[in-house]
Amino acid sequence: MPVYIGKRLLVAIPTLLIISIFVFSLQKLLPGDPVLAMAGEERDPATIEFLREKYRLNDPMPIQYLNWLGGVVTGDFGISLRTNQPVLELIGQKLPVTIQLAVMAMFFAMIIGIPIGILAAVKKNTWIDYTANIVALSGLSIPNFWLGIMLILLVSVQLGWLPASGYESIFVDPVRSLQTMIMPAFVLGNALAATLMRHTRSAMVAVLSSDYIRTARAKGLSPREIILSHSFRNALLPVITLLALLFGELLAGAVLTEQIFTIPGFGKMTVDAVFTRDYAVVQGIVLCTAVGFILMNLLADIAYVLLNPRLRATI
Repeated sequence: MPVYIGKRLLVAIPTLLIISIFVFSLQKLLPGDPVLAMAGEERDPATIEFLREKYRLNDPMPIQYLNWLGGVVTGDFGISLRTNQPVLELIGQKLPVTIQLAVMAMFFAMIIGIPIGILAAVKKNTWIDYTANIVALSGLSIPNFWLGIMLILLVSVQLGWLPASGYESIFVDPVRSLQTMIMPAFVLGNALAATLMRHTRSAMVAVLSSDYIRTARAKGLSPREIILSHSFRNALLPVITLLALLFGELLAGAVLTEQIFTIPGFGKMTVDAVFTRDYAVVQGIVLCTAVGFILMNLLADIAYVLLNPRLRATI
């Protein structure tokens, strides 16, 4: 297993390198000049030249890229042009917020999507299956921003059960933190649950029609044992892949949801950085997101091996 993980990590290195080249190059093609924004309304030529020298913006693009990449390797992601803070420090402030939101959203997605998907597969072509598909289609069709606003009006304004917006660190006040995160996590998890339900149903339908499931039924095994011990375990493989991709997507930041509920995560920071042409912050966020996707796919591959004995025999 360690050799297998090492090989997967070696494949990730050129992937991250290619991503960094694309991100760095495409950002330079964006219109606007961050130095002009930093120089203020007067735009004194001496100030502009000082800023360009300070942030090495006068160097050729390949040199700028190598300087930035060398800093990343040593843990220096650069300085934010907007806040004058180290990018790694900004990421360290926002990443726990995004991880908390992503974990809670995945929790809602799993407790809603997986059981309904299993039930729809077991009750295939019945009213339960049709209802589950309608619910899934509704979850995919309802925009997150509309659902978020409706929840604020109902749960916060009308009922007063939860705060409408804001954020409190889980390390400062765990109860308040969970209260502020429940609604945005449910909004994100509801949309993900619909996708998860459809994939779970498809995987379960395929497994339930297999020969070994018919053999298990012929042996007199209980329906509960057949569904949970035999069917669901084998149907988990494609579901795990989907979970890894969905979690990586959440780590990239849920822009609209974070804006509606005023959550200071990756999504809000990305929007602010793009509008202010804060190149270093955008590069740091994209690189961290790429690392997150790669790690989640690595965890999915490890889960594959643990769940499938045939794969263990090949490594």
